[in-house]
Amino acid sequence: MFKSGVGFLALFGLGWWLLGSSAFDGLMRQVLVVVGCAVTVGLMLAARRFLPASAGGPFPVDRRRRFNQINALQWLLIIAIVVVCGRVGVPVLVPPLIAVVVGLHFLPLAAVFEQPRLRIPAALLIASGAAGMTVWLTNGPDETVRLVVGLASALSLWGMATWTVAGAASAAEQEAGEEVPGGA
Repeated sequence: MFKSGVGFLALFGLGWWLLGSSAFDGLMRQVLVVVGCAVTVGLMLAARRFLPASAGGPFPVDRRRRFNQINALQWLLIIAIVVVCGRVGVPVLVPPLIAVVVGLHFLPLAAVFEQPRLRIPAALLIASGAAGMTVWLTNGPDETVRLVVGLASALSLWGMATWTVAGAASAAEQEAGEEVPGGA
């Protein structure tokens, strides 16, 4: 589940969802938190059921090194964003800027994993960050910035996780059909 990336996509999607749901209070927020947790658990269970235990397999040393470099740079940029935004008094910009950084980090990962489809969540995360920046630049409330960035980012990561699981389920279904004599 984590080798395929679904576990990471599901959990980070939940983090973004919780950020977005922080724009609400009371019962609505509680409902959104429950929905987010249910989606995450559902994706994890689906990944466990449909993805082979070896999905993703071990990385060759050179790929692991490149993966670690990309992630280290991403986390350094995230830390820098948090520190700089905090010091200049614009903490509302932390989520949009982090969304852009996370989106950008998917671009080299698409090459490392030989998964060009990772460009899709890259574009969606960058777009969600840009949308959040636009809300802020047009004097939108901080809650709206969090809502736009958080929910759009969560949906893009969960969408990628769903796509991965659905592809594995479809492949397993095709294999099962080929194994049955006269199968459809």
